[in-house]
Amino acid sequence: MDSLHKRLEQEAESAGYHLNADVQFTKGLVKSLLVNERRYGYWACPCRLASGDKQEDLDIICPCDYRDPDLNDYDACYCALYVSEAARKGEKTVGSIPERRPPPAERQQRAQRQPGGMFGLSLPIWRCKVCGYLCAREQPPEVCPICKSKRDRFERFIEAART
Repeated sequence: MDSLHKRLEQEAESAGYHLNADVQFTKGLVKSLLVNERRYGYWACPCRLASGDKQEDLDIICPCDYRDPDLNDYDACYCALYVSEAARKGEKTVGSIPERRPPPAERQQRAQRQPGGMFGLSLPIWRCKVCGYLCAREQPPEVCPICKSKRDRFERFIEAART
């Protein structure tokens, strides 16, 4: 567990993310990830109910699809494994994070829809104006994982398809 915690922390920092500074809390989440890996074969979010079907749970495999929007809006992901720099420094308090994952029926409908548009993208593409890093998400990352530039250095590069 300690080696995985260290590895996750190194990977997070190198990519512009931060693990929760409460090491005891964070190691509890890491332990839960390992339990879920033994149980399901993948790191399902420790704070959500996984189905055991990897394809169905792809959106909640850590780091989940909702991490970045949660960090943008609430300074922490749903389980608070990842936090913003301000939260890590204690400048912001992390509270309850509302669940972004749609209910099962809505997820099933979304999976059946085919994306349209020129590129068939479901999310806009953001480009770091400093280094050219590209990422697909609703909002640009807090910090560029490549050159560490702040969010304001990103531009919307390609629009998402309208569904």
